[in-house]
Amino acid sequence: MRTSRIRSATLAAVTAALALGLTACGGADGGSKAAGGDHAAGTAQSRSASNGEGKGGAEQANSGGDTKEGARSTTASGGTDEVASKGTTAGAQQCRGDELLLTAVHRFAGQQGDHLLVTASNEGTKPCWVTSHPAVKLGDVDGAALPHSKKDNPGGDKHLTLQPGGTAYSAVNLFDYGSKNHTAQSFALALRGADGHNGPFYSVHIKGEKPQFSWNEADVLNWSAKKPYDF
Repeated sequence: MRTSRIRSATLAAVTAALALGLTACGGADGGSKAAGGDHAAGTAQSRSASNGEGKGGAEQANSGGDTKEGARSTTASGGTDEVASKGTTAGAQQCRGDELLLTAVHRFAGQQGDHLLVTASNEGTKPCWVTSHPAVKLGDVDGAALPHSKKDNPGGDKHLTLQPGGTAYSAVNLFDYGSKNHTAQSFALALRGADGHNGPFYSVHIKGEKPQFSWNEADVLNWSAKKPYDF
């Protein structure tokens, strides 16, 4: 009887030890899966966050290999960046007229500082750049585009990058000296390339309370991330 009890106790102890060992192994496997689950969830969250911060980052991936991250970091702002024309902006190509919304407003009509405020908004899904100043022909006047303003700030050789939803500004300064002046309510605008050549011209109609404008001399400012004459 005593031997039987000892053997029973020994078997019970061994059985309990085996059960604990199996339970521990099962717990280790469960912990590994949980850790893997947390890792996978963290990866998914990281991808989601990076896509959220780089809105349009997926589209930008199509446009550039090693430059995707740089493009993504600036897309979140939806703003405008300046880089030297000799360099390249990550994932960006020159803007085309069909992906820009071009608008103009007549400001300070008939006063000192009379000008047309030109706004170019990137309505595409990828960043693009403009450079120099737009080529502008006022009204139905034939001939060469307006000259660049001699009073403009330097920096027209830079690429001004518009993120999706970003804007760039220019201005057409109007000078009316009271004789042989012209009058119009629209003008034609073309984007200039880095080589100085003009692209196709697009018609731009003036918005605002006084769309009609007059001039006998005029010139144009470079594209800028800030509104000119914003006072």
